[in-house]
Amino acid sequence: MTVTLTRRLLLGTAAAGLAAPALAQSVAGGRNIRIIVPFGAGGAVDIIARLVAQEIAPRLGQTVVVENRTGGGGNIAMDHVARSTPDGTTLLMASPSVIINPHLYPSLTYDQATQLAPLALIGEVPSVMIAAPGFEANDARSFVAMAKARPGHFTFGSGGAGTTEHLAGEMLKARAGIDTLHVPYRGGAPAMTDLQAGRLSFMFTNLAQALALIRGGQLKALGVTDQARHPALPDVPTFAEQGIADFNVKVWWGIMAPAGMPAETTQRLHAVLVDSVGSASMRASLDRFSAKPLGGSIESFQQRLVEEGRAWGAVIRGANIRVE
Repeated sequence: MTVTLTRRLLLGTAAAGLAAPALAQSVAGGRNIRIIVPFGAGGAVDIIARLVAQEIAPRLGQTVVVENRTGGGGNIAMDHVARSTPDGTTLLMASPSVIINPHLYPSLTYDQATQLAPLALIGEVPSVMIAAPGFEANDARSFVAMAKARPGHFTFGSGGAGTTEHLAGEMLKARAGIDTLHVPYRGGAPAMTDLQAGRLSFMFTNLAQALALIRGGQLKALGVTDQARHPALPDVPTFAEQGIADFNVKVWWGIMAPAGMPAETTQRLHAVLVDSVGSASMRASLDRFSAKPLGGSIESFQQRLVEEGRAWGAVIRGANIRVE
């Protein structure tokens, strides 16, 4: 995503949010609310957090600030929120790392299952398998056949060990029965640069990161990791269509809080977040990410955490991945 589009997303949502009426009373006595982001400014998780902050502030009638606490693959921020006073003033901008990390790191200083509580899902975007335009396979089915014929020959990149980019590649290896080599990078951008140059065979990334390059012809899409084809890439088949079942990989964003918040505060924040997700301004912003707005109940968010945590845990154990 370009800086221009990022600014347009934030400014457009801010302008719309200022006109939104407060739904009812504030929380935490009207004190400032912090949304803690586990990753650096400018990335998708950070941008979504700022969109959320701009939407919920006028609805609550109080200040909502975004604070980036980076490091430890997201664990520093998650530990901070887990240990914070459960009064509604400290929230977490969560993504799949919150359920991946407990399986990835041998000794965490917090317990995601008991110390962090879900409030509301914001949105999701599927991942896409991509390759350089000149790569010999044009879809995932053809690539799997090639990889089976040449085990160990093909490489895939990621933004680092344990990222969804990495785990999607490991899941493909397991589901398709192929042998490929993982090449971790310090972030997804340099991996995509090498992919375009043909120094990697393929990689997975979320659709929002790759769509402009796919449409511009700098990359080609081999498959979408969703149950159905995505409207932004209607000609790209899903993995199920290509004979690889149960291959659904999505990047999602949601708001979590320290466990133990009063029920009234929990329900108030949940209602405000769901109302924000349903707003025309937030839906338009998510659409620019090629993302789907979610919302839903706290219970459905909790169920997703459990189910995806179990699935990613199986992939991590199967590939024997550990991050110290």
